[in-house]
Amino acid sequence: MNLEKRFNELTEKLYGKNIGGCTDAQLYHCILQLTKEEMADKPRISGSKKVYYISMEFLIGKLLSNNLINLNLYEEMEQILKKYGKKLSSIEEVEPEPSLGNGGLGRLAACFLDSIATLGLPGDGIGLNYHYGLFKQVFRNKLQQAEKNDWIQKDSWLNKTDTSFTVSFGNRKVVSVLYDIDVAGYDNGCNKLHLFDVSSVDESLVKEGIDFDKTAIEKNLTLFLYPDDSDEAGNLLRIYQEYFMVSNGAQLIVKELKERGCDLHRMNEYAVIQINDTHPTLVIPELIRILTWDEGFTIEDAVQVVSKTCAYTNHTILAEALETWPLSYIERVVPQLVPIIKELSARVAKKYTDPKVQIIDQDKKVHMAHIDIHYGFSVNGVAAIHTDILKETELNHFYKLYPEKFNNKTNGITFRRWLLSCNRELAEFLTETIGDGYKKDAALLERLLTRADDTAVLDAIDSIKQRKKAALVTYLREKEGIAVDPDSIFDIQIKRLHEYKRQQMNALYIIHKYLEIKRGKKPVRPVTFIFGAKAAPAYIIAQDIIHLLLVLSDIVNHDPQVSPYMKVVMVENYNVSYAEKLIPACDISEQISLASKEASGTGNMKFMLNGAVTLGTSDGANVEIHDLVGDDNIYIFGEDSDTVIAHYAKGDYVSGDYYKKSPVIREAVDFIVGPQALKAGSKENLERLYHELLNKDWFMTLLDLEDYIKVKDQAFADYENRAAWKKKMLVNIAKAGFFSSDRTIAEYNRDIWKLK
Repeated sequence: MNLEKRFNELTEKLYGKNIGGCTDAQLYHCILQLTKEEMADKPRISGSKKVYYISMEFLIGKLLSNNLINLNLYEEMEQILKKYGKKLSSIEEVEPEPSLGNGGLGRLAACFLDSIATLGLPGDGIGLNYHYGLFKQVFRNKLQQAEKNDWIQKDSWLNKTDTSFTVSFGNRKVVSVLYDIDVAGYDNGCNKLHLFDVSSVDESLVKEGIDFDKTAIEKNLTLFLYPDDSDEAGNLLRIYQEYFMVSNGAQLIVKELKERGCDLHRMNEYAVIQINDTHPTLVIPELIRILTWDEGFTIEDAVQVVSKTCAYTNHTILAEALETWPLSYIERVVPQLVPIIKELSARVAKKYTDPKVQIIDQDKKVHMAHIDIHYGFSVNGVAAIHTDILKETELNHFYKLYPEKFNNKTNGITFRRWLLSCNRELAEFLTETIGDGYKKDAALLERLLTRADDTAVLDAIDSIKQRKKAALVTYLREKEGIAVDPDSIFDIQIKRLHEYKRQQMNALYIIHKYLEIKRGKKPVRPVTFIFGAKAAPAYIIAQDIIHLLLVLSDIVNHDPQVSPYMKVVMVENYNVSYAEKLIPACDISEQISLASKEASGTGNMKFMLNGAVTLGTSDGANVEIHDLVGDDNIYIFGEDSDTVIAHYAKGDYVSGDYYKKSPVIREAVDFIVGPQALKAGSKENLERLYHELLNKDWFMTLLDLEDYIKVKDQAFADYENRAAWKKKMLVNIAKAGFFSSDRTIAEYNRDIWKLK
């Protein structure tokens, strides 16, 4: 039966009217059902060896358009709706965004699942079904407030299964329930994202904001992603969550292997477990426990086979992101794992005396990354420079022990979502210009370079950019109540709020530019500075930076002398859906982390794919973008990673020295506690941030500020050479193909997974 007929029969059955008579919400539920039926009919990807990708986060975003594209149904659905006077883009707005991730880590996991299925590889994701996930961000009194994000509806992409496991903690047991989300590959079969929930979860536990009883484990386990860990109860809850996830995952993996008739002693020939960051580390001792307790393995045999099955992806060099837990906490939550962890630690201690590589240190803390490295067969970084830093400094002690385990897998993005879905105009133009082969092989985007001097092509790309900017202007007016100039330069920084990502440096630039305009030095063209970011509720300085940005927005946008020349926008509740509107409209992509601190970044890839030009440090994947596009098509500033690492090693960076010797820096920093800012904002928040910059500035904002101002001013000036800028846009689009997650996953499979 054709799609239109099925669609109309469904609307008649559910709502007693045809497609044209239904509301957008009714049509969304019908298209959801039709799409799920199509996915259920797709073949399940299978093979003799399968990857299980375990992650605390899967930031999958809205799925309707992505699934329709991957099923090759988008254009047909769009035409059917158009026939009845309906717009698919309006219906897409109805869909709630799953709140299953935070930032790059979770978005990467989602992109990887898409690419695994697209390449026809057998592989499922394993995570948790958070009811409220990451909090919903609201701004009150220019401060971030956190509210629960109630995204789960009766009809959703979640499919409840009859799979269930018992998970034992020290003094309690909980029963899980498994929900699956089908993951359709582009023009290929389906895999699954397995999301475990707890059958006794109680949403009524959440009272004001996102506060809840952290000790009621049976009721709270799957309420929130990353609950506040600023107290002991929060830390314990993190361990409960992590163990709940990996215990279910390990039980599922063993169950599936046994159902397939696999010999568990050769588990590594049938399964590979990719540990995404340190959160799922306990899967290693948990698998060893299951094999020794339930399957009759000796400890030696269990350790050997698990070590050949598990691989670890490192996403950070920030010490606080490499988890360590007091052994006493693990004893309280999962006492059954403690003898195994002690055994794993003792084996390391017997072999190696270096205290830096021990699993349990002298303070009785358990280093999760150390378990992964000793008892996994692969350790990969996520950008060339990041992997080099791991090998040369942060994990050098391990690299000397296991050089063969270390490898790089530069991150990638699902370019179908970040082009075909969120910038259909550009995708259609590319198809007309270079053919549609790039949809499966992103390297073919390089064909665009043959048209680099074609004025008609350059003008068309620029015209699409202007249309996306105009659409964003309309959206910002409706959503944020702010009017911005579509002819201004759109300078965008959207990512998690963290000091190392240095949103505070961007804020200091805005202050500098504001004061210049007040003195009569007006820019050639207006600039709109757009931010989107959530700060972890327990991260006080990050909250203060958001406050400063909202204060600057108030001051700048209401100053009649300045607002015609610049605007500052901090969008509320930034998420994947917002990113899909912001990224196609961006002119300058802010990637300004302190060199050596950003493992990779993936926003930088999405922006370049949509024709934005990167302004950034030599950090993460910026280095590889620079190599690909060349000096003329990127703006690099700031000290390099070697210099930064040397500053940390010597402890010789003193932010106050930069403040004292530079009038430009001093003026910008002082503005934070000046009369205008204090009148518009909170003295406590602004003074705390001011003192942080002057007395600590751990991520060296003031080190790079003057060079940042100089290079950013140059980028704004260069924008006025429209012919040259259009060429920069084209080169960035053409060179973005390397950053396809299809390429990344092909490399994972070639070098690590070796799926069959």
